[in-house]
Order: sequence, then C-alpha cells, then structure tokens
Amino acid sequence: MSGTPVVFIHGLWIHSAAWAPWLDLFAERGYEPHAPGWPGDAATVAETRAAADALDDVGIEQICHHYADYIQTLSAKPIVIGHSFGGLIAQELLAADLVIAAVAIDPAPIKGVKALPFSLLRSGFPVLGNPANRKRTVSLTAKQFRYSFGNAITEEESNALFEAWTIPGPGRPLFEDATANFSRKSAAQVDTHQAVRGPLLLTSGGEDHTVPKAVTLEVAKMYEASPDSITEYHEFPGRGHSLTIDAGWRDVAEVALTWLAAKNLHTPTDNAAA
Repeated sequence: MSGTPVVFIHGLWIHSAAWAPWLDLFAERGYEPHAPGWPGDAATVAETRAAADALDDVGIEQICHHYADYIQTLSAKPIVIGHSFGGLIAQELLAADLVIAAVAIDPAPIKGVKALPFSLLRSGFPVLGNPANRKRTVSLTAKQFRYSFGNAITEEESNALFEAWTIPGPGRPLFEDATANFSRKSAAQVDTHQAVRGPLLLTSGGEDHTVPKAVTLEVAKMYEASPDSITEYHEFPGRGHSLTIDAGWRDVAEVALTWLAAKNLHTPTDNAAA
C-alpha cells in the first residue's frame, strides 16, 4: 500500500535537493515524498548553476502549471509543503483543489498583502533594484544570502548553506509579487474567500527577514473570510528564512507532521516507522 503523497516545493534561490532530509523523514513516517524542482531547474545544484539561463523569465503561473501537471502523475491527490515562493504556489494549488492540504512555510506574500517591512524590501532589492532583472536570472552573494536567509544562524552555517544549496533564481516571480496589488489579474492572487479546500497551515519564522511574520499574519487574517475551511498559523520564534534547511529543520518538519496527523490526512505505508 502506498502512503499519502507529499510534494515539496522550494522557493527562490534554493535547489530542490535541499529537501533531502525532509524526504527521508516523511518516508520513515510512511508518506510518499516527492521534491520536483521548478521548470528550468537541472537535477543538481552544480548543473543548475551552470545553466542558469534555463530559468530566465520563469514566472509564478508557469511554476503553478508545472506542479499541477506533476501532481497528475501521482497515485493520489497529495499534500503539498512549500517554502517561500513555494508556499505561495502551495496555496494556489490548494485553492484550485489539486491537493488535500497545504503547509506554507514563510510563504511569499499573496495579492492583497499590504505590509511592507523594511527587511522584506531589502531582501528583494538584489532583484527588484534593476528592472532588467524581470526577464533574467539572478544569483545572490553570500552576504545577501546571510541577510535574507541566514540572519538567525551563525555566519559559518549561513556560508555553508549558501555553498551547498543556492542556485540562480528567476527575477520574474519577485516582480509579479511586488506589483500584485496593482494588477487586476495577478499571478500572485489566491482565492482566500470562496475556494472549497482542504486545511492550510501557515508558518512564520519570528526573525525572518525575507518574509517577516507581519506578512504571514496578514495572509492568515485574509483567510478568516473563509470560515468553512481550516486555516491555522504557527510561529517559530527566533528562526529566520533558512529554517527549512538549517540545523533546526527537523523542528519545523515535526510541526508539519504533527499537524498533518491531527488532521487525519495520513494513509501510511505498511512499513511506516512507528
């Protein structure tokens, strides 16, 4: 018997291979985990870095369609767990009823969010500071990664994560997100009111620079207009945007696993670990 499929979706600048510890843990608990990359991602970090132009002009809508198509190949409707822009994509897939539940970890803002903390603006500046970046791929420096991802961990660990997992990221999703509230039909729009959907867990790192908790709390409030669907919020005090890949990743994963179990969403494999 196959376990419930779980699809992990990474965000900007992090390769899908960084989900490897999560895949192992979820497999041990009897799930069927998958971590496909974005359209244009190569199989490894090194190969993606070497062919960065494959990600040029990849936008939110294309990424959503990519994962929607992938989901159709699975044995059953999955759970989706996304980080950063992956968390935004996870919400879109949930609203479209393509998945049975979603965990959005420090998710990129959806259309309608008005909070603009300084750290969010500074984290996006390496891309948004140059309009030409909309159609091309941009890499972070170790210093930029330290501010945006690694501010709540040591510089040594931040640099190690930067070397291990960072890849170039398309600029288009950031521009689409930044202009979402000025666009009548935005790729970052999510139905928080009428969609009949499975449960959603929104989480935030208390020290996240890239997606400050004020942003995620505003998203959670937007879902209050959908009382027939479950939306819950969890905060990880003292954690930054690296929380899915740094030394404390398992604490985040265990919260997701506990929440999924509480929602009775898990059909385990016969050999699931106790």
